[in-house]
Amino acid sequence: MARFHPLTVTDVRRETRDAVVVTLAPRDEDRALFDFTQGQYLTLRRDFDGEELRRSYSICAGVGEGVLKVGIKRVDGGAFSTWANENLAPGDEIDAMPPMGKFFTPIEPEAEKQYLGFAGGSGITPLLSIIKTVLAREPKSKFTLVYANRQISSIMFREELEDLKNLHLGRLSVIHVLEQEGQEIDLFTGRIDAAKMQALFAHWLDASAVDTAFICGPEPMMLAIAAALRDHGLADSQIRFELFASGQPGRARTRAVSKTAVAPGTGTEATVTLDGATRSFEMARQGQTILEAALEAKMDAPYSCKAGVCSTCRCKVLEGEVEMVVNHALEDYEVRAGYVLSCQAMPLSARVVVTYDE
Repeated sequence: MARFHPLTVTDVRRETRDAVVVTLAPRDEDRALFDFTQGQYLTLRRDFDGEELRRSYSICAGVGEGVLKVGIKRVDGGAFSTWANENLAPGDEIDAMPPMGKFFTPIEPEAEKQYLGFAGGSGITPLLSIIKTVLAREPKSKFTLVYANRQISSIMFREELEDLKNLHLGRLSVIHVLEQEGQEIDLFTGRIDAAKMQALFAHWLDASAVDTAFICGPEPMMLAIAAALRDHGLADSQIRFELFASGQPGRARTRAVSKTAVAPGTGTEATVTLDGATRSFEMARQGQTILEAALEAKMDAPYSCKAGVCSTCRCKVLEGEVEMVVNHALEDYEVRAGYVLSCQAMPLSARVVVTYDE
């Protein structure tokens, strides 16, 4: 099971008015743990007035760059992102879990693929890592990025994307769609919705040539894009998602049931295995998740967002029945195999046995 390790902040660069890029260095003995795959994220933690907060931030460096960088955009009212933007400085230490996440496809050096990416705001962060890695390690492949922002001043990595276009001539195309600023081409002004997607495919994008599409941004935008991609012939297996802001219930109320599920009662006997150690305790049948109960029982269960968006808290149901309130992270085949997000999993049976070790 992944555990936290100290990282040293070596650089903090102001990217936009409300976003910074933070460069981090692991200890020598931890370097192998922080090798990453393009599109993955780090879970960072810090105490704020005695309360531990954990947040996930995507790595924006390419594989092989030799650095570990994350982009952190300030969120209104967000304690962690505000602190990172205003107070984080070189020399500081911050705890992080090793890289996690499945927002990628394998790199094939000899492949000649066409990638299509859609990013909204800070959703560019994992896509930048993917773009850099594809351009460097799949020299015959091409990438088209559609990048939505409110205005020019809010575009993260604008200069870096231009540099990549110049470095890899003809292999990277970037379409900026600005919500609040007019552009020479009317199509590139406004929000990315179903009508905008239809127009993009009619005039600028060739869906039939796309091998894989990556989408990262607010859920309403992602749903509209995914629907348009399917309408233009892409299969679900060709569409990769990474959600960074949860606005809708996602794959809600999805059950994972073992063969020994029993009728509901008043309480649940929970047995949880973590790092080879097993502990049993009573937990409430309603109003408490598996994760909350495990933490209450002093188990160091892994988690990050607590919103069903990342998969840091994934565990497997071995016995009993649970129901997830929200699921933005697990694929249907994972749920069928018994995996759940423990931060969203409520017990339905009198006994539940789960493990974090599978």
